Amino acid sequence: MVADAEVGDLSSALRLAVLLDVHLDAIELLEQALIHRSWAFEHGGVAHNERLEFLGDAVLALVVTDEIFQAHPTDPEGRLAKLRAAAVRTGTLAAVARDLGLGAFVRLGRGEDASGGRDKDSILADTLEAVFGAVYLDQGFATAYDLIQRLFAGRLVGLAAHTESLDYKTSLQELTALRFQVLPRYELSDVGPDHDKQFTATVSVRGEVVGQGDGRNKKQAEQRAAREAYQRLLEVPEPPATPAGRR
Repeated sequence: MVADAEVGDLSSALRLAVLLDVHLDAIELLEQALIHRSWAFEHGGVAHNERLEFLGDAVLALVVTDEIFQAHPTDPEGRLAKLRAAAVRTGTLAAVARDLGLGAFVRLGRGEDASGGRDKDSILADTLEAVFGAVYLDQGFATAYDLIQRLFAGRLVGLAAHTESLDYKTSLQELTALRFQVLPRYELSDVGPDHDKQFTATVSVRGEVVGQGDGRNKKQAEQRAAREAYQRLLEVPEPPATPAGRR
């Protein structure tokens, strides 16, 4: 969590700039970055943060891509892509935003605020991207890069240590394609009423069941099945290479 600062009667945008340790010449850009469309609608359709979010998303992706490219010079494209996807996904951005206490700065409509909007992953992630867009427009790429690097450096290190766990279905697919030249096959079953279903997924490779997982939805069940299969197959020695000219 970024420490609170002695900011007196400064506006929300100025207080946030102090917390971010970023100077902005046009503080109104940062003010706009904090305006959710629900607040804008209730105040006569003033400019909200979605255009800045669009820009900040691109800036963030470029900075994160450059950081992981430089930090992992020998990693293949597939691993870099998975790491980038994990770093810029909504959940990661929301976690960074919570560390900043960003929810307290967002301007929300009454209904959105009452429904817990200040702690919604989507709103926090979108607002953080809008902040990056505002910093980029006002101070340029170097300042935006420095801010994103400071906020994400620790998380990139942590994510890099657990890349395989980010998307086990993709990791399993890559592993089986490399080792066995086949793709895994999933089968799903479910029990319970429509409002409270429990899903079970089994995954097979070359006709052999290698993993099973349960979950509250299909995606969760398949990911858990893929995790079991991936970890199991990693323990199996790779088949010897076939000599050239033999079948």
